[in-house]
Amino acid sequence: MRIVFMGTPEFAVPSLRALLEAGLDVAAVVTAPDKPAGRGRKINESAIKNFAVSNNLTVLQPEKLKNPVFLDQLRSFNSDLFVVVAFRMLPDQLLEIPPMGTINLHGSLLPQYRGAAPINRAVMNGETETGVTTFFIKKEIDTGNILCYKKLGIAEDETAGELHDRMMIMGAELLVSTVKAVEQGNYEQFPQDAMIPMIDDLKSAPKIFKEDCLVDWSNSVANIHNQIRGLSPYPTAFTAFQDKNLKIYKAIKQIAEPGIRPGGFLSDGKSYLKFACLDGFLSLIEVQMEGKKRMGIEEFLRGVHL
Repeated sequence: MRIVFMGTPEFAVPSLRALLEAGLDVAAVVTAPDKPAGRGRKINESAIKNFAVSNNLTVLQPEKLKNPVFLDQLRSFNSDLFVVVAFRMLPDQLLEIPPMGTINLHGSLLPQYRGAAPINRAVMNGETETGVTTFFIKKEIDTGNILCYKKLGIAEDETAGELHDRMMIMGAELLVSTVKAVEQGNYEQFPQDAMIPMIDDLKSAPKIFKEDCLVDWSNSVANIHNQIRGLSPYPTAFTAFQDKNLKIYKAIKQIAEPGIRPGGFLSDGKSYLKFACLDGFLSLIEVQMEGKKRMGIEEFLRGVHL
Protein backbone atom coordinates (compact mmCIF):
# COMPACT_ATOMS: atom_id res chain seq x y z
CA MET A 1 0.00 0.00 0.00
CA ARG A 2 1.38 3.37 -1.08
CA ILE A 3 0.74 6.42 1.09
CA VAL A 4 0.93 10.18 0.60
CA PHE A 5 1.42 11.95 3.94
CA MET A 6 0.20 15.50 4.57
CA GLY A 7 1.23 17.59 7.57
CA THR A 8 3.14 20.67 8.65
CA PRO A 9 4.00 21.27 12.37
CA GLU A 10 6.03 19.35 14.93
CA PHE A 11 2.89 17.49 16.02
CA ALA A 12 2.92 15.58 12.70
CA VAL A 13 6.57 14.48 12.79
CA PRO A 14 6.22 11.46 15.15
CA SER A 15 3.37 10.18 12.96
CA LEU A 16 5.45 10.31 9.78
CA ARG A 17 8.41 8.76 11.59
CA ALA A 18 6.23 5.96 12.95
CA LEU A 19 4.85 5.15 9.49
CA LEU A 20 8.37 4.85 8.11
CA GLU A 21 9.59 2.76 11.05
CA ALA A 22 6.62 0.43 10.54
CA GLY A 23 7.86 -0.24 7.01
CA LEU A 24 4.97 1.49 5.25
CA ASP A 25 5.58 2.93 1.79
CA VAL A 26 5.38 6.73 1.94
CA ALA A 27 5.46 7.81 -1.69
CA ALA A 28 5.48 11.56 -1.01
CA VAL A 29 4.98 14.21 1.66
CA VAL A 30 2.82 17.33 1.22
CA THR A 31 3.46 20.29 3.51
CA ALA A 32 3.09 24.07 3.68
CA PRO A 33 5.25 26.32 1.49
CA ASP A 34 8.37 27.88 3.03
CA LYS A 35 7.74 31.35 4.40
CA PRO A 36 9.78 34.18 5.95
CA ALA A 37 9.59 34.44 9.74
CA GLY A 38 11.06 36.50 12.55
CA ARG A 39 12.67 39.93 12.52
CA GLY A 40 15.24 38.93 9.93
CA ARG A 41 12.54 37.44 7.67
CA LYS A 42 14.63 34.31 7.37
CA ILE A 43 12.98 31.58 5.29
CA ASN A 44 11.35 29.07 7.62
CA GLU A 45 10.76 25.45 6.58
CA SER A 46 8.11 23.34 8.25
CA ALA A 47 9.05 20.65 10.77
CA ILE A 48 7.64 18.03 8.42
CA LYS A 49 9.70 19.26 5.48
CA ASN A 50 12.91 19.13 7.53
CA PHE A 51 12.16 15.57 8.62
CA ALA A 52 11.09 14.43 5.15
CA VAL A 53 14.18 15.86 3.45
CA SER A 54 16.45 14.24 6.03
CA ASN A 55 14.80 10.92 5.18
CA ASN A 56 15.07 11.38 1.40
CA LEU A 57 11.32 11.62 0.84
CA THR A 58 9.74 13.48 -2.05
CA VAL A 59 8.28 16.78 -0.78
CA LEU A 60 5.50 18.82 -2.41
CA GLN A 61 4.70 22.36 -1.20
CA PRO A 62 1.70 23.65 -3.17
CA GLU A 63 0.43 27.19 -2.66
CA LYS A 64 -3.05 26.05 -3.66
CA LEU A 65 -4.36 22.53 -3.18
CA LYS A 66 -6.74 22.91 -6.14
CA ASN A 67 -3.92 23.62 -8.57
CA PRO A 68 -4.33 21.16 -11.50
CA VAL A 69 -0.56 20.69 -11.81
CA PHE A 70 -0.32 19.71 -8.13
CA LEU A 71 -3.32 17.37 -8.40
CA ASP A 72 -1.69 15.65 -11.41
CA GLN A 73 1.48 15.24 -9.36
CA LEU A 74 -0.51 13.51 -6.64
CA ARG A 75 -2.16 11.17 -9.14
CA SER A 76 1.23 10.25 -10.57
CA PHE A 77 2.24 8.56 -7.31
CA ASN A 78 -0.57 5.99 -7.71
CA SER A 79 -1.13 6.06 -3.97
CA ASP A 80 -3.78 3.95 -2.28
CA LEU A 81 -4.28 6.08 0.82
CA PHE A 82 -3.71 9.66 1.97
CA VAL A 83 -2.80 10.27 5.63
CA VAL A 84 -3.31 13.73 7.15
CA VAL A 85 -1.93 15.04 10.46
CA ALA A 86 -2.21 18.75 11.37
CA PHE A 87 -2.53 20.06 7.84
CA ARG A 88 -5.37 22.12 6.35
CA MET A 89 -8.80 21.70 4.81
CA LEU A 90 -8.68 19.51 1.70
CA PRO A 91 -10.69 20.23 -1.46
CA ASP A 92 -13.02 17.65 -2.99
CA GLN A 93 -10.75 17.20 -6.02
CA LEU A 94 -7.96 16.01 -3.76
CA LEU A 95 -10.14 13.71 -1.66
CA GLU A 96 -11.32 11.91 -4.81
CA ILE A 97 -7.80 10.72 -5.70
CA PRO A 98 -6.90 7.88 -3.28
CA PRO A 99 -9.02 4.74 -3.86
CA MET A 100 -8.85 3.73 -0.17
CA GLY A 101 -9.73 7.20 1.13
CA THR A 102 -8.02 9.76 3.37
CA ILE A 103 -7.35 9.22 7.07
CA ASN A 104 -6.95 12.05 9.57
CA LEU A 105 -5.51 12.04 13.11
CA HIS A 106 -7.34 14.46 15.42
CA GLY A 107 -6.35 15.58 18.93
CA SER A 108 -9.63 14.86 20.72
CA LEU A 109 -12.21 12.16 21.28
CA LEU A 110 -14.49 12.95 18.37
CA PRO A 111 -17.18 14.14 17.99
CA GLN A 112 -16.08 16.24 20.97
CA TYR A 113 -13.85 19.22 20.18
CA ARG A 114 -14.13 19.36 16.44
CA GLY A 115 -12.11 22.26 15.08
CA ALA A 116 -8.69 23.88 14.89
CA ALA A 117 -7.69 23.98 18.59
CA PRO A 118 -8.85 20.77 20.33
CA ILE A 119 -5.88 20.53 22.71
CA ASN A 120 -6.08 24.15 23.85
CA ARG A 121 -9.86 24.13 24.22
CA ALA A 122 -9.97 20.90 26.24
CA VAL A 123 -7.48 22.28 28.79
CA MET A 124 -9.15 25.71 28.85
CA ASN A 125 -12.45 24.02 29.66
CA GLY A 126 -10.91 22.10 32.57
CA GLU A 127 -11.37 18.65 31.05
CA THR A 128 -9.74 15.77 32.91
CA GLU A 129 -9.76 13.44 29.91
CA THR A 130 -9.22 13.74 26.19
CA GLY A 131 -7.65 11.53 23.55
CA VAL A 132 -6.79 11.00 19.91
CA THR A 133 -9.05 9.80 17.11
CA THR A 134 -8.46 8.50 13.59
CA PHE A 135 -11.23 8.88 11.03
CA PHE A 136 -11.95 8.99 7.32
CA ILE A 137 -12.09 12.57 6.07
CA LYS A 138 -15.18 13.84 4.33
CA LYS A 139 -16.09 17.34 3.14
CA GLU A 140 -17.29 18.79 6.47
CA ILE A 141 -14.36 19.28 8.87
CA ASP A 142 -13.84 16.57 11.52
CA THR A 143 -17.16 14.83 10.77
CA GLY A 144 -16.07 11.62 9.00
CA ASN A 145 -16.57 8.07 10.22
CA ILE A 146 -14.38 7.18 13.21
CA LEU A 147 -11.92 4.31 12.86
CA CYS A 148 -10.02 4.16 16.18
CA TYR A 149 -9.53 6.23 19.32
CA LYS A 150 -7.45 6.19 22.47
CA LYS A 151 -8.13 8.06 25.73
CA LEU A 152 -5.64 10.23 27.58
CA GLY A 153 -5.93 11.79 31.04
CA ILE A 154 -5.19 15.48 31.67
CA ALA A 155 -3.38 16.36 34.92
CA GLU A 156 -4.68 19.24 37.04
CA ASP A 157 -1.71 21.53 36.34
CA GLU A 158 -0.80 20.21 32.88
CA THR A 159 -0.38 22.80 30.13
CA ALA A 160 -1.58 22.50 26.56
CA GLY A 161 2.05 22.25 25.47
CA GLU A 162 2.74 19.34 27.79
CA LEU A 163 -0.44 17.58 26.68
CA HIS A 164 0.48 18.24 23.04
CA ASP A 165 3.82 16.47 23.48
CA ARG A 166 2.24 13.39 25.06
CA MET A 167 -0.60 13.35 22.56
CA MET A 168 1.60 13.45 19.45
CA ILE A 169 3.39 10.26 20.56
CA MET A 170 0.16 8.45 21.39
CA GLY A 171 -1.38 9.71 18.15
CA ALA A 172 1.51 8.32 16.09
CA GLU A 173 1.01 4.88 17.60
CA LEU A 174 -2.73 4.97 16.97
CA LEU A 175 -2.21 6.14 13.39
CA VAL A 176 0.12 3.26 12.51
CA SER A 177 -2.28 0.67 13.90
CA THR A 178 -5.15 2.32 12.00
CA VAL A 179 -3.27 2.38 8.69
CA LYS A 180 -2.30 -1.27 9.08
CA ALA A 181 -5.92 -2.20 9.81
CA VAL A 182 -7.08 -0.35 6.69
CA GLU A 183 -4.37 -2.03 4.63
CA GLN A 184 -5.60 -5.43 5.80
CA GLY A 185 -9.27 -4.50 5.42
CA ASN A 186 -9.75 -5.37 9.09
CA TYR A 187 -11.60 -2.35 10.49
CA GLU A 188 -14.99 -0.92 11.38
CA GLN A 189 -16.36 2.57 10.81
CA PHE A 190 -18.45 4.44 13.38
CA PRO A 191 -20.57 7.33 12.05
CA GLN A 192 -20.28 10.41 14.26
CA ASP A 193 -23.88 11.43 13.55
CA ALA A 194 -25.03 8.34 15.44
CA MET A 195 -22.89 9.25 18.46
CA ILE A 196 -23.91 12.89 18.86
CA PRO A 197 -27.42 12.24 20.31
CA MET A 198 -25.79 10.32 23.18
CA ILE A 199 -23.59 13.28 24.21
CA ASP A 200 -25.12 15.71 26.74
CA ASP A 201 -22.62 18.54 26.28
CA LEU A 202 -21.10 18.65 22.81
CA LYS A 203 -18.16 21.09 22.69
CA SER A 204 -16.31 22.56 19.73
CA ALA A 205 -12.70 23.69 19.32
CA PRO A 206 -12.65 26.90 17.27
CA LYS A 207 -9.44 28.71 16.44
CA ILE A 208 -7.89 30.76 19.26
CA PHE A 209 -8.10 34.55 18.86
CA LYS A 210 -6.46 37.35 20.85
CA GLU A 211 -9.62 38.01 22.85
CA ASP A 212 -9.48 34.40 24.10
CA CYS A 213 -6.07 35.15 25.61
CA LEU A 214 -6.92 38.25 27.65
CA VAL A 215 -7.38 37.38 31.33
CA ASP A 216 -10.58 38.59 32.99
CA TRP A 217 -9.64 38.73 36.67
CA SER A 218 -13.31 38.90 37.72
CA ASN A 219 -13.58 35.24 36.73
CA SER A 220 -12.98 32.35 39.16
CA VAL A 221 -9.51 31.13 40.10
CA ALA A 222 -10.21 27.73 38.52
CA ASN A 223 -11.37 29.19 35.21
CA ILE A 224 -8.44 31.59 34.88
CA HIS A 225 -5.98 28.85 35.86
CA ASN A 226 -7.44 26.65 33.09
CA GLN A 227 -7.21 29.52 30.62
CA ILE A 228 -3.55 30.13 31.43
CA ARG A 229 -2.46 26.51 31.14
CA GLY A 230 -4.68 25.94 28.10
CA LEU A 231 -2.87 28.74 26.26
CA SER A 232 0.65 27.86 27.42
CA PRO A 233 3.13 28.04 25.80
CA TYR A 234 1.27 29.40 22.76
CA PRO A 235 -0.48 31.71 22.07
CA THR A 236 -0.28 32.52 25.83
CA ALA A 237 -2.70 34.23 28.21
CA PHE A 238 -1.89 37.86 29.02
CA THR A 239 -2.92 40.77 31.22
CA ALA A 240 -2.25 44.51 31.22
CA PHE A 241 0.54 45.38 33.67
CA GLN A 242 2.38 48.71 33.96
CA ASP A 243 0.96 49.85 30.61
CA LYS A 244 2.30 46.78 28.79
CA ASN A 245 1.10 43.26 28.09
CA LEU A 246 2.35 40.63 30.51
CA LYS A 247 2.20 37.05 29.21
CA ILE A 248 1.53 34.37 31.82
CA TYR A 249 2.87 30.88 31.17
CA LYS A 250 2.36 29.33 34.57
CA ALA A 251 0.50 30.21 37.77
CA ILE A 252 -0.56 28.52 41.01
CA LYS A 253 -4.08 28.63 42.45
CA GLN A 254 -4.71 30.02 45.92
CA ILE A 255 -8.34 29.70 46.96
CA ALA A 256 -9.01 32.33 49.62
CA GLU A 257 -10.94 35.50 50.34
CA PRO A 258 -8.94 37.98 48.24
CA GLY A 259 -9.80 41.09 50.24
CA ILE A 260 -8.96 43.30 47.25
CA ARG A 261 -10.76 43.91 43.99
CA PRO A 262 -10.28 41.42 41.09
CA GLY A 263 -7.26 42.46 39.04
CA GLY A 264 -5.49 44.00 42.00
CA PHE A 265 -2.18 42.43 42.98
CA LEU A 266 -0.04 41.75 46.02
CA SER A 267 3.75 41.32 46.03
CA ASP A 268 6.77 41.49 48.29
CA GLY A 269 8.79 42.77 45.32
CA LYS A 270 11.12 39.78 45.54
CA SER A 271 9.56 36.34 45.46
CA TYR A 272 5.86 36.52 44.63
CA LEU A 273 3.33 38.42 42.56
CA LYS A 274 -0.28 37.35 42.86
CA PHE A 275 -3.41 38.72 41.26
CA ALA A 276 -6.83 38.73 42.89
CA CYS A 277 -9.62 36.82 41.17
CA LEU A 278 -13.29 36.39 42.09
CA ASP A 279 -12.62 33.76 44.75
CA GLY A 280 -8.90 33.85 45.48
CA PHE A 281 -5.49 34.55 43.98
CA LEU A 282 -3.33 33.31 41.15
CA SER A 283 0.35 33.45 42.02
CA LEU A 284 2.41 33.93 38.86
CA ILE A 285 5.33 31.54 38.33
CA GLU A 286 6.55 32.13 34.74
CA VAL A 287 5.91 35.35 32.82
CA GLN A 288 7.12 37.47 29.93
CA MET A 289 6.81 41.23 29.79
CA GLU A 290 6.25 42.77 26.36
CA GLY A 291 9.64 43.20 24.68
CA LYS A 292 11.45 40.98 27.22
CA LYS A 293 12.36 37.30 27.50
CA ARG A 294 10.40 34.63 29.34
CA MET A 295 11.51 34.31 32.96
CA GLY A 296 10.66 33.04 36.43
CA ILE A 297 8.83 35.40 38.78
CA GLU A 298 11.85 36.17 41.00
CA GLU A 299 13.97 37.23 38.03
CA PHE A 300 11.05 39.25 36.68
CA LEU A 301 10.55 41.10 39.98
CA ARG A 302 14.22 42.09 40.09
CA GLY A 303 13.69 44.09 36.91
CA VAL A 304 10.46 45.96 37.69
CA HIS A 305 9.51 48.71 40.09
CA LEU A 306 6.20 48.03 41.86
